[in-house]
Amino acid sequence: MIQQFIELGQGYGDVYELCELIETNEKRFHNAFLIISNKDDKKFASLAVVFKPVGESKFMPIYICREGIPYDTDKPSKRIELFEQALERIGKKAIPMDVKHSSFYSEKELFYNHLVGILRMNHFIPPMQ
Repeated sequence: MIQQFIELGQGYGDVYELCELIETNEKRFHNAFLIISNKDDKKFASLAVVFKPVGESKFMPIYICREGIPYDTDKPSKRIELFEQALERIGKKAIPMDVKHSSFYSEKELFYNHLVGILRMNHFIPPMQ
């Protein structure tokens, strides 16, 4: 199984696109994540959704809006609310996770490899076959 991150942008338009992907691919939905990271004593959120492979394909896409949303539990972001509402419409919830900020890694690809490992280890996505 090939699991690969597909990075969308960080703005409202990108979150709307992610929400549309959730609603139009409800049958393929596998999991969703609200990923929280810290940088310079500030928290940032990433929104991610995993979809099941199409047909006989071995490709499992993980769409993500990476670290572009300031995260404050006292005042939730409108982008996070839109994401949670889209998931609610299909009867799902995002799994919250705390991870190191992507700037901790020397390359963005290492960050994504680390996330895939965490998701596999916790059985949120299937193991490598």
